[in-house]
Amino acid sequence: MSKHRDSGLGTRDSANAEVVIQCENLGMVYAEGKLRTPVFDGLELSVRKGETVAILGVSGAGKSTLLHLLGGLDTPTAGEVFVSGQKMSGLSDAARGTLRNRALGFVYQFHHLLPEFTALENVMLPVLLNGTSVADASRRAQALLESVGLGHRLEHKPGELSGGERQRAAVARALVNQPACVLGDEPTGNLDEKTAATVFELMLALNREHGTSLVLVTHDRRLARRLDRVLELHSGKLRELPPDEV
Repeated sequence: MSKHRDSGLGTRDSANAEVVIQCENLGMVYAEGKLRTPVFDGLELSVRKGETVAILGVSGAGKSTLLHLLGGLDTPTAGEVFVSGQKMSGLSDAARGTLRNRALGFVYQFHHLLPEFTALENVMLPVLLNGTSVADASRRAQALLESVGLGHRLEHKPGELSGGERQRAAVARALVNQPACVLGDEPTGNLDEKTAATVFELMLALNREHGTSLVLVTHDRRLARRLDRVLELHSGKLRELPPDEV
C-alpha cells in the first residue's frame, strides 16, 4: 500500500539536506520551425532521500522527457533542476556528467548493456569513470551482482543472459556508485509479469538496503501502489494521486 506522504511539490528548501532532487518552476517547450509544443509549465517536484515515487501519465504526457531533465540529459527551457543541492544549469558539461555518474543511476525499459562486455565489466564501468582502480571496481561490481542473484553470471555477455538477468544487471549497474537516486523509465515494461515482479521486488529491496531514492515512470498501477507516492503527469504539471485513484 502506498504511504502517500506530503506532496513535496513545493519550492526548494536549501536547509533540507534530505532533498536529493528538486524542480522549481520547470518548463519545457519543443520548437520545430514555427511550431512550438509546450510539455511542462511551472512543474514542481521534490524527491527526498530514500523515498520511492511513481509517475503515471498517458503516452505523450512527457514522462520520459521529465526523467531526462531530472537526470541532466536534457536542458529545460525554463526553471531549474537541483541534484544533491547543485543547480544543473550552473555546471559545465563535464561537471554535470560527473554529478550524474556519482549521484544518479538510470534503468530503462531496455537494458542498454554494452554487448561486447561481460556483466561484470558492464557494472564496473560507472565506477571506473569515477577514477576508481580496476581492482576496487571489480570488487564492488561483483558484490552487487551477487546481491542481485548473478554471481554465477559474472563472465557472461548480455547475449548470453535472459531478459530478466539482463535487467537485473542493469539495476546493479545503476546502483554500483551508491547514487542518491535511481531514475527508472518503465524498467519492467519489457519483461513478462513474473520476471517484472522479481525485478521490481529487487529494486525495492535495494532501496531499503541502501537508502537510495527511486523515481519510476510506469504504466503499471499495481506496481505504483507499492511506492511511497504516486504522481500523475497531466497538462504539464504533476499532482499527487490519493490512494483511491491509483
